Formats: sequence, C-alpha cells, structure tokens
Amino acid sequence: MPALLDTLAQGELFHTKKGRPVACPRALAPIADTHGHLTVFRQHDPALAIARAALAGVRLMAVPLDPTEDAKDPAASAEQMDAWVREAREALAVAADAGVEPPAFSDVPPLVDNVWTLAGVHPYGAGDLLADPSRWDALLAFLEQPRCLGIGEIGLDYHCDVPREVQIEAFRRQLALAVERDLPVELHLRDADDDPAALAHADALAVMDETGLPAAGVDLHCFTSGPAVLRPFAERGCFIAFGGAMTFKNSEDIRDAMLSCPVGQLLSETDSPYLAPMPLRGQECEPAMVALTVAAMEELRADAGLDEPRATAAALWANANRFLGR
Repeated sequence: MPALLDTLAQGELFHTKKGRPVACPRALAPIADTHGHLTVFRQHDPALAIARAALAGVRLMAVPLDPTEDAKDPAASAEQMDAWVREAREALAVAADAGVEPPAFSDVPPLVDNVWTLAGVHPYGAGDLLADPSRWDALLAFLEQPRCLGIGEIGLDYHCDVPREVQIEAFRRQLALAVERDLPVELHLRDADDDPAALAHADALAVMDETGLPAAGVDLHCFTSGPAVLRPFAERGCFIAFGGAMTFKNSEDIRDAMLSCPVGQLLSETDSPYLAPMPLRGQECEPAMVALTVAAMEELRADAGLDEPRATAAALWANANRFLGR
C-alpha cells in the first residue's frame, strides 16, 4: 500500500485523467458520505480511501454491504472493515507527523471513529435472498455487528433482468424488517430505460405505503430523476441523497430535483466507486470526492437564492447525523 503522502501529487488530493491537479474545495462544515462502497474498488486501496476522505473533510461514512454479493461472511467482513479503519488511522498519523492533517472541526469525531456500515440485499440479489435462507441469516448476522447502523441498499431496479415480482418480494421483506427493528434504510430505485411512468419508483411507493416506513428514516440513495419523481418521496419524509451524477453536464433534471428538495431532507454521498463528479468524471470514484459534490450543492443552492453555502453545508451534516443516528 503506498503511503498517504504519496497520493498527494502536486499537493492536491485530486487530479484529472491527464494529471492536472484539481483543488479540493474547502469544507465549510464536516462532510458525510452517506453511501460509499469500499469493497468493490479496482484501483483505490480502501484504507487509503478512508484516509484521503478524512483529508477532504469527511467526518462520517456509511458503507453498504450485501450478503449475496460483496460480503457473504458477516464476521470476516467486520474484521476487514476494522482492519481498513486501523490502517487508515495509522496512515493519517504518519501524515500528521509530516504536517498534513484533516480540516479541524470542534466537537466532531475524526472519520476513523465514524465509519459505519449498512447491510442489505440489492435488487440484483433478490432471487438469491428468496431462494437461500442462509442469505437471510447472514443479513440478520450483519445487523448484530457493532458498526452496522441499518439496512441498505435495498429496492427495485427495472434495468436488470431479475423478475419484477421477485424484486418486490425481497424489497418488502427487508423493508418490513427495518420497520420491525426501527432501522434506517437506504433505497436503490432505478427505472427501466425510456420509462416515463417511473415504474420502479411507483412500485416502491406502493410497497412503502403497504409496509410502512421505519421512524429512523428512509433515504433514496443516488437520486437521478427529476422533481416530479422526487416529490412523493419527499412528502413521505424521505431523505434524498445526491452524488456525482448531479454535477454532469446533461443532468439538469437532477439539479432541479436537488433544488426542489426540502433542505432538511438533503443528503450527500458518492456511491463510490461509481459516478465520480465533475471534473473527475470517468475516474474511479472515492469517498473523498463527496467534497466536490457538496461544493456543487452549496453553489447551486446559493445561486438559486435558497441558502448561503455555509448553511447548506451545515444542513447536509446535520441531516446525515439525524438519518444515521449519530
């Protein structure tokens, strides 16, 4: 594993594909990455990714794990997460000795004391969950792990070939578990291509209205639709998380949705290693890049006359802590 300081080429965390440095925005408040995968990187080292996120101002991270895909052994996954956090702590200590430290925020724990997980079966694994009782047992075992705060990502994805009724049943069972245990939930909802009816979102609403919502809260992670799709979820009190896709040139509908969302329900995330924000689009995303998305949200809301940047930053931090129960 390369040293943390070795990743700071030309003194910057980020660089374009051509190697040009990209300044990391100054964090106006502690930053949360409420949904970032660490288990499926192809390029980044997970421990260094945690350490780099800390240098960007991230002070809270939630990592989804799936007992049918990337984390089939709850105990082994918990040990791996502990090891990554321990290595990140050591890397940050070495960097601090060299005078490189995360932004200072009073009365906020360091990121290495605030890395948590969620466990849930993605729609891709819905068939495995229903067919193999051991996968349900693994999910329950994950929920007993000290780092695990809730259930996610679960939901509906009509872009894949898993039968709709199978996805709905797996979603219903996991949502009912969250309601029963009053755990926060992160949803993955993706409509089929060229579906103006947004059927995955509509079916999810029907399941949510039937099953109920946990008082702990529900988050639509990586929201990529427009204001009309967002509205009924916001009306039900859901949090809405925006990631790098909001910064893309042709994502005006996503930006409009973000601006239409009540400020008390906005969340920030990366969905790393996917959807790196501009100007780093096309790279493997890492949790540190949430700083770029947060800065874009601050600027857009300020330009729209909704809030000063520091107020948006403070709201995003408060919302993340309220949702994840920190």
